[in-house]
Amino acid sequence: MKAVSIITGRGVPLKRSDVDTDQIIPAEWLKRVERTGFEKGLFSTWRDDRNFVLNDERYAGASILIAGPSFGVGSSREHAVWALQQGGFDAVIAPSFSDIFRNNCTKNGLVPVVLSEPTVSALWAVIENDPTVEITIDMSRLTVEIPAAGITESFVMDAQTQERFIKGLDDIGITLSKADEITRFEATRPAWLARR
Repeated sequence: MKAVSIITGRGVPLKRSDVDTDQIIPAEWLKRVERTGFEKGLFSTWRDDRNFVLNDERYAGASILIAGPSFGVGSSREHAVWALQQGGFDAVIAPSFSDIFRNNCTKNGLVPVVLSEPTVSALWAVIENDPTVEITIDMSRLTVEIPAAGITESFVMDAQTQERFIKGLDDIGITLSKADEITRFEATRPAWLARR
């Protein structure tokens, strides 16, 4: 997982609530053996509508998705996170997330930011007015800023999750950071216990 201290990019206003993981990445994409290529399935059902926001060229290359409440509800598929990341997104801002989806985000390096509904609505208005406006997410300060619009909002994230992002630690990285302690423990185990 790559370390994330500051994300700066443009936003996409996904003005929908209760977006489930099957809408993010439809079930037929779950048959893939590889962990790549999921960006082609990202919101693929909605992409058929030429008015869908991700078909709007003004938002091409945006790296921050700004969605409505209850984003990522539904099944626990990690593929939804992979599809968003492979689709170019580094963060999702929403008033709320499904717990499982949020957990998958934190374990895979996609930053989930919870802001109030009025703040999300204000962000939508700013980026719809100017799709080129830059948004900055500061993981050290836990803030979202749009300097051009005079917006600075704080968000809450527990210290362990914040550290995961700043240090770029997935579950394996967290385990490896304890390698010396694990080695010391293993050295004290009785001989009759299996060792590897």
